[in-house]
Amino acid sequence: MSTSVSAQEFRETLALWPSGVTVLTARGDDGLVGMTISSFSSLSLDPPLILACLDKNATSHDGLVGASGFAVHVLSRDQEEISRGFARPGLEKFDEADWEDGAFGAPLLPVGVARLVCAHAAALDGGDHTILVGRVVDVARSDKPPLIYWDRAYRSAS
Repeated sequence: MSTSVSAQEFRETLALWPSGVTVLTARGDDGLVGMTISSFSSLSLDPPLILACLDKNATSHDGLVGASGFAVHVLSRDQEEISRGFARPGLEKFDEADWEDGAFGAPLLPVGVARLVCAHAAALDGGDHTILVGRVVDVARSDKPPLIYWDRAYRSAS
């Protein structure tokens, strides 16, 4: 089945969908990995599952998909610099952020809106992305307002 929607038109249309901003972190076979993503969602309440969609070309992709567990950090509006830092490739992002070791060796950043620690449950093909499914084993949350990404810019809910 062919489509008449171009990749650019699809991207521009979906840019109008506001999303929260998350950073995924893990300890992969080659060390610490982390990246900023906006394709994140709850999947199931029983058992508690989440999903995150990872670009297959991202430098952190293989480390996150291959890790036994990972952390999802739902960022607050005062964590925009963390989002920008983890959107770049390279390990220096961990030099620029405060973090501590967590379960599965995943680096835990300071809690923004929420933090979910997940055991790797599945990795599914999603075209040019991998759909990473995690079973939530621990949560932390705050009452801070979220960082939102909409129309190619960071925004706040308040």
